Amino acid sequence: MADEWLFAPDIAGMVCPNNVFLAPMAGYTNLPMRTMCEAFGAGLTFTEMVSAKGLHYGNEETQKLLLSRPGGPQAAQLFGSDPDIMREACENELLAPFDLIDLNMGCPMPKVTRNGEGSALLENMPLAEKIIAACVRSGKRVSVKFRTGVDENHKVTAEFAKMCEGAGAVMITVHGRTRDKIYAGPCDYAEIAAAKAAVKIPVVANGGVWNAKDFVKMRERTGADAVMVARAALYNPRVFCEITGRERPPLLPFFLRQLEETKALYGERFALVSMRKMAVFYIKGLPGSVTYKRQFFSAETTEEVADLASRYLKIADA
Repeated sequence: MADEWLFAPDIAGMVCPNNVFLAPMAGYTNLPMRTMCEAFGAGLTFTEMVSAKGLHYGNEETQKLLLSRPGGPQAAQLFGSDPDIMREACENELLAPFDLIDLNMGCPMPKVTRNGEGSALLENMPLAEKIIAACVRSGKRVSVKFRTGVDENHKVTAEFAKMCEGAGAVMITVHGRTRDKIYAGPCDYAEIAAAKAAVKIPVVANGGVWNAKDFVKMRERTGADAVMVARAALYNPRVFCEITGRERPPLLPFFLRQLEETKALYGERFALVSMRKMAVFYIKGLPGSVTYKRQFFSAETTEEVADLASRYLKIADA
């Protein structure tokens, strides 16, 4: 039973309703998505990763990633490689509503790592330490998300965890895969457990959690304080209901609200492209989903998307 493994963690004075978190996912965890997952039971949500340099130069698209609203605990995720610019980002007024600033030191994408950011910092621990310490000096709660290493022959999990704690991080999240695995392959429970054994601050486990059974398995095998749900939330945002034992409400009203909020915040074109994609995630595996997918991607307005959803998401709710 997942109930036995649920509790309300206290992260440097930030008390979360439970220990099931929504992972930061580029292109997906915008404000409407985070709001929906919080309603379904996510104990802490994270923004998409936000470029510290983008904030430094006043990039409007970067700023839109930091839209927020009052509610449960919320975290913003930053990435960058310049300690001063990272601290400046932490002190930006757009970050003020967020209870926690998470530093991305795990993104495996070449467009990030070639600039010395994301998981490139696994190979530059002195710089990673300077970045964390600089961000801590901003006065914000700071956490770090990282991978077990760049490949199987260069795992640094426990060492990196200790460095994060020593630099002032109040929490770490370990994605139990190396950089070269991207998002494929099994999660390395032993490495996450090694991180948990190495530090006193809360440890969040990330990787391969799709349901309540996976949540329990992750907690049992790693001893982690909390578990982060990523891709499962894209296909089934009500996974938070399942894990936390909440009643599973109909998805359609939440989808329509997500659609309207996305349109209001980001405009028709963005909402059309984004919510066609989300609808296809939500119907995956349904009988006839190939046909439904084609129809969703043929939709030319958000009204058409809403109409199709009103027909097909009822099947998902059945």
